[in-house]
Amino acid sequence: MLYLDHAATTPLRPEARAAAEPFLDADFGNPSGVHGISRRAKNAVEAAREQAAALLGASHPLEIVFTGGGTEADNLAVAGAALAAAGRRGVVTSAVEHKAVLDTADFVSRLEGRIEIVGVDEAGLVDPERLAGAVSDDTAVASVMLANNEVGTIQPVPEIAAAVHGRDRRVLVHTDAVQAFISEPVAVSTTGADLIALAAHKFGGPKGVGLLYVRNGVELEPLIHGGGQELGRRSGTHNVAGIIAMVAAMQAAAEDREGFRGRVAAARDRFEEVLLDKLPGVTATAAGAPRLVQHSHLRFPGMRSETMLIRLDAAGIAAAAGSACQSGAIEPSHVLAAMGFSPEEAAECVRFTFGWPNVAADGERAALAVIDVAGAMR
Repeated sequence: MLYLDHAATTPLRPEARAAAEPFLDADFGNPSGVHGISRRAKNAVEAAREQAAALLGASHPLEIVFTGGGTEADNLAVAGAALAAAGRRGVVTSAVEHKAVLDTADFVSRLEGRIEIVGVDEAGLVDPERLAGAVSDDTAVASVMLANNEVGTIQPVPEIAAAVHGRDRRVLVHTDAVQAFISEPVAVSTTGADLIALAAHKFGGPKGVGLLYVRNGVELEPLIHGGGQELGRRSGTHNVAGIIAMVAAMQAAAEDREGFRGRVAAARDRFEEVLLDKLPGVTATAAGAPRLVQHSHLRFPGMRSETMLIRLDAAGIAAAAGSACQSGAIEPSHVLAAMGFSPEEAAECVRFTFGWPNVAADGERAALAVIDVAGAMR
């Protein structure tokens, strides 16, 4: 199997597995306790917090809130900011955000908030001035992802943050950097964001753990109540092994980023070069826009993505037709609709995403397999 669905999840990095192992065995303690076993777990969590803060360029370790994943981090950022802002519950976001943001914004709108969804161009790009223009006196948070999980388009988040803050400094800027971290530098200083969400399993960590960077002084209404962990911002017993593994994967991803970009870009570019040459009519989505080096989102005219995915799987290629959902079924893509695709065109699209284990030669290998499958379907 040639796994090309890394945007859905990545294999666990060996550094993450090794870092987690002691906390699955001898150092199994609950960090909230007072005895030695608990203190070791607590010290490890706080050391991981310091390391994560340093990797993101945060000014203080307590700006890092550990969560149960990227979805929870997005929920805490958007709903937590809106519910904490006195007299302001509005959310401004883009039409191509992950459902973790769009559905949370919809939830806030049902609590007397106002949601403004800004459209995108044919490449999926958000115009910073247009988004800032949607900010009003009751806006609490503006949320735009750093890179799209389906088509890979990289958004101008620094420009968006500057435009939003220039219009109203009270409005918080949140960016979902879940898909971007493995290949793009993600730092507080470069994004300009007040809130940054990450998920471990997108860069070689385990599933079910993530974090939210919260700029010092930003108030959030907690969404999970209980024992008051994470300074009351996120209650619940810490997933110690998961946190340790996530930060080990963060470190490994940051150290490997340049190498990743080189070998993965080579694989993706060769993949598209061969495919587009041998299969006339196939097009690469957002090819002229800034996009993640690991993403290749293609439209195969006349071929249904459901059928293609089944045949690709049988041929040893794992791919996808959009973001992963609970049912596993292929649902109409709101991202492609916002970019101007018709339902019929969207149903002909397949997403191939390369990852940290891939090498440059995988690009041509994958292309030849896809060509065989497409030829049989035609």
